[in-house]
Amino acid sequence: MVTASQKIPLIIGHRGASREAPENTCESFRLAWSLGADGIEADFRLAADGTIVCMHDATAARTTGKDLEIAAVTVEELRRLDAGAWKGSAWSGAMIPTLDEVLAAVPPGTWFFIELKSGVEIIAPLKRALQKSAITPDQIRLLSFSAPLVAALSQHLPDWHACLLCDYRYSLLNNSWRPSRADVLEMLNRTGACGLASADRTFLDQGLVGTLRELGKEIHVWTVDRPANAVRLCNLGVDSIMTNRPGWLRQKLAARGSLV
Repeated sequence: MVTASQKIPLIIGHRGASREAPENTCESFRLAWSLGADGIEADFRLAADGTIVCMHDATAARTTGKDLEIAAVTVEELRRLDAGAWKGSAWSGAMIPTLDEVLAAVPPGTWFFIELKSGVEIIAPLKRALQKSAITPDQIRLLSFSAPLVAALSQHLPDWHACLLCDYRYSLLNNSWRPSRADVLEMLNRTGACGLASADRTFLDQGLVGTLRELGKEIHVWTVDRPANAVRLCNLGVDSIMTNRPGWLRQKLAARGSLV
């Protein structure tokens, strides 16, 4: 059980408050902030005209019903789509936002975790958007599963913090995780990442957290929707937990006496 003396991780709304609202929309982000999230996480990729738009998938099919490849259409075409109706009639009319729009909406003092779904071609427009924004680099974390992209971010955007996203698979045949702990540490070192954005798996244990701390690395964890899992991560002392239910999870942790 988490005690009041233990460090409480930041509560970050994964794609906003995406359990209740349509993911990766301004409506979802506003709900997360209203529920007390310390920040939001959102996914971004390049449209055909070079605009960075907020979308997890390579196509718009799942969240808009229109099977358009994001990289092949312009932002104007994407803005005509309804990105909210799939979540319920109350959300009809929600649009796919741009990175500029989300940056402008982030409340002062909150965090913004930007997961990048495109390749290195996104760096130049990303840099322009970040430099225009009023948000300080310390409030932003850039995330990617691509080690080459994280390395390029570390090189070309040194004022911002880039974290390596990582998931793991356990092999019963070999009785081991892939990637291994050594592999993860090597990738962090090679890319210059400021930290690890880890899947919520038992791979992330006290030994790994201790090693990361010795190396001066941050530890962020996705996606955490169970109170027991959140308590385990509080006990490990991670920096943030990303959750689809930021308000609900905060309440559950508060009921255990761990949050105020």
